Amino acid sequence: MRLQPKPADYPRIRKALSLYKVTSVITGVMLLLLCAVMVMKYAFGVQLFLFTPDGFAHFYPIAQEGLESEFKPEGFDLFRAILIAHGWFYVVYLVSDFMLWSPMRWSFWRFILIALGGVIPFMSFFLEARIVREVTEFLDSTAAVPAAPDYESAKDPS
Repeated sequence: MRLQPKPADYPRIRKALSLYKVTSVITGVMLLLLCAVMVMKYAFGVQLFLFTPDGFAHFYPIAQEGLESEFKPEGFDLFRAILIAHGWFYVVYLVSDFMLWSPMRWSFWRFILIALGGVIPFMSFFLEARIVREVTEFLDSTAAVPAAPDYESAKDPS
């Protein structure tokens, strides 16, 4: 038997769903940027630096192995910034995943599936649409059902 969310948690679920929607889109976009960075780095052998003496943006070749310490281009390493930003947004994504998963009382495997949305390209977008639709339908269906009477308070006090 699958556990159902508690009615007292419905407001918390709505807030968690709002946070999840935002974090899943941000994490998905950051992951796609990270994939683009990896293709540029490993397929084309270049890194992008901003605000360099050579101009606003400049592609520098990757340093040869063993010479990394001597390779110090001036400017802002955009590739490293995207890598770090995705890592931190993924942590926020995991927190929002947990904040939604816990009151919904889903299985642990569901948590893992949602967590994979931040590491598999495009998956966060598909999961976001599916999870939002499912949770919204659940909340709407439970809002339409009248609350069950409280039998304890209906008992005769005598």
